[in-house]
Parts: sequence; C-alpha cells; structure tokens
Amino acid sequence: MLIREATVADAQAIATVHVDSWRTTYKNIIPNDFLDKLSYEKRKALWIENISKEGNHIYVKENGDGSIVGFISGGKRATNQVAHSGDVTSIYILEEFQGMGIGKKLLTKLFLKFEELSYHSIFVEVLEGNKSRFFYEAFGAKVIKSENIKIAGAALTLLIYEWNDTALVLNPNNVR
Repeated sequence: MLIREATVADAQAIATVHVDSWRTTYKNIIPNDFLDKLSYEKRKALWIENISKEGNHIYVKENGDGSIVGFISGGKRATNQVAHSGDVTSIYILEEFQGMGIGKKLLTKLFLKFEELSYHSIFVEVLEGNKSRFFYEAFGAKVIKSENIKIAGAALTLLIYEWNDTALVLNPNNVR
C-alpha cells in the first residue's frame, strides 16, 4: 500500500473516505440525521480547496488497486498562535481498513513533514466520544484542554491534545 501526497484529482476519493468515515466514526455521537445529510459533493469542494491551499499537507493511503482508503491532513490552524507548532487537522480511514497500522503510517508521514518545518509542538482536536483519541494517546499525545461545543444541536466535549515529543510516532521500531 502506497502513501503519497494528495493532488486535486484525489478530492472526490478523499471526500468519499471523509463522509463514509464520519458516518461510522461519529454514529451515536453526532445526530444521525446530520450524518445522513453529509454531501460527497460539498466535501469534494472542501478538499479541492484544502489541497490547493498553501501550507496544507495532505497525504493519502492507497490500497493494492490504487483506491484511496485513508488520508491525513495537517498544517497550522489560523487559531494556533503557538510558535513552531502545527496541527493534525484530520485523519480518516475507511472502517474496513482500520486496525492495520495505516493510521500510524499516515501520522508518521505528516510528522516527518512537521519535523522538516521545525515544528516542536503538534496539536490535534478530537471529540471525547471518538475512540481515535486512544490512538493519539498511545502515541504520546496529552490532553491539554477541553471545550464544550455543539454540532447539529448535540452538546459535545472537544479535547485538545498536544505532542511535545514525537518520538513515539517517528520511532520506526515502535509498532502499535
């Protein structure tokens, strides 16, 4: 399976992974009627914009037949005022490909880019009910803050994690 930088031609496939992953990841966390209304076309437009934007770093994971089964994006959020830091803005893998080490490989690829950019702290925001938060914790991220937010009328808790040490991600011998 290949990991490579995303191109605008990947926007539709990324949008499909994004919508399908939201529907499985956030089922019973975010109201299902909201998830049912997610649009592949709107997400495609979002990903064309994201891929085209300077400072965004997006990588895709292809399976053996060249289909995109996961992606990661990162850069620096406009709200991030911490010097020499970046943000993991999304990572989604189709449910049937989860648990195969793809998340670690995608995270490693992005963290290598962040290392190139001399980012010393890396942040990620995740809903408390999202089990992927345990993935981040397994690779050394620590909760530094929580916020109450609303999505589709649902009151949720957003956790903000930080990595000050990327060794658990970048060490090739650390397989989890």
